[in-house]
Amino acid sequence: MQEFFDVIDPLKPLIAVVAAVAAALVAARIVRSSTTRIFRKVPRIREVSALGRNPLRLVLALIGSRIALSATARSESWYGAVDYVLVISLIAAIGWLAVVTLLIVEAVVLTKYDTDTKDNRRLRRLKTQIILGRRVAVALVITVAVACVLLTIDEVRALGAGLLASAGLLSIVAGLAVQSTLGNVFAGLQLAFTDAIRVDDVVVVEGQWGKIEEITMTYVVVHIWDDRRMILPSTYFTSTPFENWTRKHSDILGTVELDLDWETPVTELRGELKRILAGTDLWDGRTSVLQVTDAVQGLVRVRILVSAPDSGTLFDLRCLVRESMVSFLQQNHPSALPRQRFEQLTETARDLAPRRRGTRRNPGGDLEDTSTSQLFTGSIDAVERNRSFAGPGADVWEDRDEHTDR
Repeated sequence: MQEFFDVIDPLKPLIAVVAAVAAALVAARIVRSSTTRIFRKVPRIREVSALGRNPLRLVLALIGSRIALSATARSESWYGAVDYVLVISLIAAIGWLAVVTLLIVEAVVLTKYDTDTKDNRRLRRLKTQIILGRRVAVALVITVAVACVLLTIDEVRALGAGLLASAGLLSIVAGLAVQSTLGNVFAGLQLAFTDAIRVDDVVVVEGQWGKIEEITMTYVVVHIWDDRRMILPSTYFTSTPFENWTRKHSDILGTVELDLDWETPVTELRGELKRILAGTDLWDGRTSVLQVTDAVQGLVRVRILVSAPDSGTLFDLRCLVRESMVSFLQQNHPSALPRQRFEQLTETARDLAPRRRGTRRNPGGDLEDTSTSQLFTGSIDAVERNRSFAGPGADVWEDRDEHTDR
């Protein structure tokens, strides 16, 4: 029996560690089951909680291993090195678990709200703030974890004491070095907590129409309508004007303009517009207006104003109204389509020539001076200009006509 204990004694640390790891796995299973049962009313809680399964197992296993080794192998020569490795691993595992916990909290909070509503402004504001807050917290957790790992080294602790003495100078140098980055970080925080833009907001930036897809601490991702992504620094939205179509609510107005002929039956167009809107689910029933906004240069401009619950639906509604109106005019009123009219003059070039030179023929056929026309009148200086630009007098034209007749 003594020989058996002599053989088993060197294996005690290993057996203790295996038992500690097994206990850690059982404890992790119990914690996860309890969490799922407590938050069972939260949508997708089982899938979300699965994110923390591995880091929780690792943290409990490392804690159990340290306790087991401390109880069974403290007097061993290798204990110090192994315990130091376990401490560093435990710090990293706790940081990992903290980051995953933040992700779980974010998912639990966001899944409690319905994202399918048309006007989900409050949800988008909450989503933006939670995502950015989580990212700030993750950055802090990683920074603290790295600092804790470094502080376990005696040389680094001594270096840290020296750095604290010159922290003022170092902060100035670091601030100048990362001035642009810090500016974007503070701009990102400003965007999130001042509600200037939110995730899923519809915006127009740099002449492009798109949707806010992601807001980070330093940049904003805009999903352009043609599936491109525009990456803009956070400072862009705090220093450059831009359009936010869903700042207060998602419903929006849009116009359709048609240039038509003067023979356009406006009353029938209004009736056709009502019929088109009544037969589609794209219209939200708020606004339906058809007006003639211009009537110059041979064309009549018809402006149609309609409303929709969101910008994407509005685009489809405008296209539907435009296409339906064009088809209606082509089939029922082709004369209303835009045309160009021209008028031919019958006067001869000789009759027009004197008029271009400041003279005209009176009913008796004689030339009459028109240099006193109202073009340059209104003041003494204007009269002088009139005389300067009047051109040749009537006697010159009479002499020229006599030579022409000869």
